[in-house]
Amino acid sequence: MTNTISKNYNCIIVEDEPIAAEILENFVSKDPELHLVGKCADAVYASSLLSIHDVDLMFLDLHLPVVKGFDFLRKIKNPPFVIVTTAYHQYAVEGYELDIADYLMKPIPYDRFQTAVGKFKHLIEAEEALLEVAERDYIFISSGKKQIKIILQDIFYIESLREYINIHTKMETLTFKMPISKMEENLNPKMFVRIHKSYIVSRSKIEVKSASIIQVNGKKLPVGRTFKPTLEL
Repeated sequence: MTNTISKNYNCIIVEDEPIAAEILENFVSKDPELHLVGKCADAVYASSLLSIHDVDLMFLDLHLPVVKGFDFLRKIKNPPFVIVTTAYHQYAVEGYELDIADYLMKPIPYDRFQTAVGKFKHLIEAEEALLEVAERDYIFISSGKKQIKIILQDIFYIESLREYINIHTKMETLTFKMPISKMEENLNPKMFVRIHKSYIVSRSKIEVKSASIIQVNGKKLPVGRTFKPTLEL
């Protein structure tokens, strides 16, 4: 008997029209892999849901009261995947610039909803496969269709630049589209330490250490206040 791991993706609905919200909730309930953790009618409540729950997917209406959908989305740090729902065509270009998973026009047919959710699942599964720890001494990171092998001992430090990271190694600097938190999860804490919201350093490469600065490969990096206790261990 083979065990299949059933996937469970947390989602929220941000929609101020009750009928549209009800239709989406009904569609979500038909997909056993989608788990609705909350629905709300405005950006303030949506922010609260995102802080309470680990959300994978957000169905976001653009015409919300007070704060509009895209303005809200721009303010979210590490946003979940987003499927936009709207009655207006003119926002499509702006949506794709914000890396929207898909764009649903109201009224939403069920088969079109299924297509959008299929796109989301493909994207999230690709992200989950992004970091594959093969052995203790190296890591594979996907870049487009290529898998790039990085020897962990070659890494000096990792730097976050918004949704990208730069991995500074002995040979070169490599850039990947990935949050630094995702990289941190996959590194051995005995080898690497987060010193700042924007930096992870190799413990063995630290040359100078003080309360406010870490020097690695001649580069002085700031120590974030909240990360100081970790460094003292």
